[in-house]
Amino acid sequence: MDLPVMPPVQPMLAKSVSGIPDPAKHGGLSFEPKWDGFRCLVFRDGDEVELTSRNTKPLTRYFPEVVAAVREQLPERCVLDGELFVAVDQRLEFEVLQERIHPAASRVATLSERTPAGFVVFDLLALGDTSYVDRPFAERRAALEEALGGLTGPCYLTRTTTDPAEAEAWFTRFEGAGLDGVIAKPVGAPYSPHGRTMLKIKHERTADVVVAGYREHKTSTPERPLLGSLLLGLYTPEGLQHVGVSASFTEKRRAELIEELQPLVCPIEEHPWGHWQEFLTANPDRVPGTQSRWSQGKDLSFVPLRPERVLEVKYDHMEGRRFRHTAHFKRWRTDRDPESCGYEQLEEPVGYDLAEVLGADPGA
Repeated sequence: MDLPVMPPVQPMLAKSVSGIPDPAKHGGLSFEPKWDGFRCLVFRDGDEVELTSRNTKPLTRYFPEVVAAVREQLPERCVLDGELFVAVDQRLEFEVLQERIHPAASRVATLSERTPAGFVVFDLLALGDTSYVDRPFAERRAALEEALGGLTGPCYLTRTTTDPAEAEAWFTRFEGAGLDGVIAKPVGAPYSPHGRTMLKIKHERTADVVVAGYREHKTSTPERPLLGSLLLGLYTPEGLQHVGVSASFTEKRRAELIEELQPLVCPIEEHPWGHWQEFLTANPDRVPGTQSRWSQGKDLSFVPLRPERVLEVKYDHMEGRRFRHTAHFKRWRTDRDPESCGYEQLEEPVGYDLAEVLGADPGA
């Protein structure tokens, strides 16, 4: 492989902002959907194709159908930045995508046919013998539209707009197709590997959840115990459902929390999740204390707490019945009864057809 931009390359990153930013304050902005998948750089030189992750690790062997699509649909020599995704029933499904990172080639081959991935392109690093890294985004985008116009899948070119009102509408509508928010790129900025020059606008919501346990921090010691993460639950007619975790505390706060929660510690046999210790492999709800290929070698045991405390957390969106990302501790809700904390409080995005976001049928 001999390209103007060679691997390894760390992709350009984004910093979070609140609300759709004013393009005038940034010298002009181009907005695009924020995809919820695996960030991926594609390097193609003829029949040679390499897919690399955000942290430069190889992805090629896990997505043979994408490699084939790159050879069929994308320019002979190019370096592209984009996102790998899997769509099920016209909605992005991150957990299904995660299943593709599997050590068995036979399993990868089966899943590549059963739940094939797509690749959506949103930036250009090189085309032919020309590097575009130092060129402004407006020029990179124009070159992409000329080179990739008309793609109908499994490779796509992401939609963009310079109209903040349209971006605001996308922010609301596209979540129903499983998208994560909106990205804004300064139209005059070069491609900055590992630089946070883009802006990301993500959904933020709150929910009242039950604190049902905790895990100790990796630096915790018997002399100075520290909390690592809180295990959160919501009630259903079947009982207390594990919904995610809250973490990211200062060291001082970790020490305070673990001391504060000691009166609630209870035997696992008396806990609503006590039966889960029987599981040896991960189940669809990814319950505490279970193992998966993502967690091999890690201690996933937890300290059970009587589910008597309610916590208000901030979260972006749901993945099935769980928070997609770590929820952020906001405040204790001493005025709430734990049994009143259920799924009905969560905002449900209106469904939206992913094909309309892509401008084509993602299953084609």
